[in-house]
Amino acid sequence: MLASVIRLVLVLTGFAACHAAAQQKPKENPLAKDAQAIAAGQGIFRIYCAACHGIQARGGRGPDLSRGAWSVGETDADLFRIIDEGSPATEMASFSKSLGEENIWRVIAFIRSASKREAETEPGNPAKGETIFWGKGACGQCHRVELRGGRMGPDLSMVGRTRSLKYLRESMVNPSLDIASGYATIEVVTRDGKKIAGVQKGYDNYSAQLVDLRENYYSFFKSDVKSMKREMKSLMPSYEKSLSPGELDDLVGYLYTLGRTKKP
Repeated sequence: MLASVIRLVLVLTGFAACHAAAQQKPKENPLAKDAQAIAAGQGIFRIYCAACHGIQARGGRGPDLSRGAWSVGETDADLFRIIDEGSPATEMASFSKSLGEENIWRVIAFIRSASKREAETEPGNPAKGETIFWGKGACGQCHRVELRGGRMGPDLSMVGRTRSLKYLRESMVNPSLDIASGYATIEVVTRDGKKIAGVQKGYDNYSAQLVDLRENYYSFFKSDVKSMKREMKSLMPSYEKSLSPGELDDLVGYLYTLGRTKKP
């Protein structure tokens, strides 16, 4: 009897091991550098990914994927995991069911083909830029870098790793050019005429939720206020005139280091 039980346990253990091995994903893309896979991956990317990452994978609402450096990691397995599972910390959805394993590898093949590590020389003085970020620029009132700063705007801890120098500079001089999803401006006028503006935290036909520059949270029903509107513009001011060209270089230089270099 005991021998039979042992044999059964061994059979079940072997089956479980085989099943786990079958479920384990390859660490490297089996379709890497396959021209047909890359072409197919490009088509899939344009349908499922371009709305956030741009038609050429150069970024938009989502990060620039053409730089060859990604916040989730740089291996094929890292890329597969984020596409397959999504990320609760970002807007990245899971594409496991809609794409399937083979199509995910095709998308990764395309991303690899589109990515290139262009040598970008950071402008200005990043150390001075850090001082401007927390001082004159007051960026830290709304933006967080690691454990420091505000929460109203997007977290910038990895921005230098996911955005190009061109994108960073454009964001400084024309912040409304590309609004991150969920960061539109909500403006409410109460029945007594008080105006309240802030960053969108929720919005539908009946209500709105927002956070103002002091990180005060508000929630309104449309029926209870005089007016309520949402605009695809940023509350962030342009630094084109408030900072000198040199200071702007320093600030962009600092942002470009975030997520790319580690402090000792």
